[in-house]
Amino acid sequence: MPEMSAPTSEMSTDSVAPGERAAIWRDWVWTHFGGLDSDLYGDTDFDGHMTASRAGDVVLTRLEANRHRVLRSPQLARESERAYLKIVAPWKGSAGVQQQGRQAWVRPGGWAIYDTTGSYEIANPERVEHLIVMLPKDQLAERGLRLEPLMARHVGGVSGIARVALETMRTTYQELPGMSESAARGAGELIVELVRLSLQELAGRGDGRTQLEAFRDRIRVHIGRHLRDPSLTLDHIAQALNCSKRHLHNAFSAEDDTLAQYIQRQRIQACMRELADPARAQRTITEIAFSWGFNNGAHFSRVFREHTGQSPSDFREAALRQA
Repeated sequence: MPEMSAPTSEMSTDSVAPGERAAIWRDWVWTHFGGLDSDLYGDTDFDGHMTASRAGDVVLTRLEANRHRVLRSPQLARESERAYLKIVAPWKGSAGVQQQGRQAWVRPGGWAIYDTTGSYEIANPERVEHLIVMLPKDQLAERGLRLEPLMARHVGGVSGIARVALETMRTTYQELPGMSESAARGAGELIVELVRLSLQELAGRGDGRTQLEAFRDRIRVHIGRHLRDPSLTLDHIAQALNCSKRHLHNAFSAEDDTLAQYIQRQRIQACMRELADPARAQRTITEIAFSWGFNNGAHFSRVFREHTGQSPSDFREAALRQA
């Protein structure tokens, strides 16, 4: 009788008291994904489920949960024990992957990839069901493939080799419980190869879509460098990149955020990180907000609440208490 693959690990908040679910979920995410912070957009009600299996060196996790965000800070990235590339492929809902000044939104039928050795943030603004796949980075960095420009990019899934990769990842996850250990290991190796081929295809594209993605990357990099400047406006960006404001708007026309909303979101997220940092507990909320380009306290409080569901002071108190 063939040796079966390693048993599946399961985690669910169903058996946890409602008031304890957020903390338990945060601990599970931290442990399972190797040092990853999470928050719930200020929500108090939460339920989540994770089921994970291994296909050789590849870890496949089905995650179903209410809206939430996860964050890997630069410090946590440096402390990581093993280097992985991570894929998020939604079955339901959407995910926003942000890393290296880029941001990619994926929905069912697509997948995006990012690097766990660098800082990143994943937004899940609605209830989601995701397949999350972790692949050893060293197995994908072979053959001269430059990974850095491909991170936080929408790889695909609708057609071509990216679709084959997506279907193989999903099918492998579903069939793993009945596979032998050797078969599971072979399936993991196949996933790594299909992901490598998908990234090679993405790297070699020369069409208008890639040019547009490259232009969006330039915009995001410029915003990241000038995010603290209160005078960062569309006029400022257009002048710096030597283009029209219409061209800027067109570059973001397919995104969930307008360019102005993207800037505001980046500033709010930067403020969230500082408000949650015990090392900055002596700084006032106003000081932090103004240091990230806001110049009106009431406006900051309003957009912060819209983004997180909490006031800045309530958010800070809860974050520091958790820390």
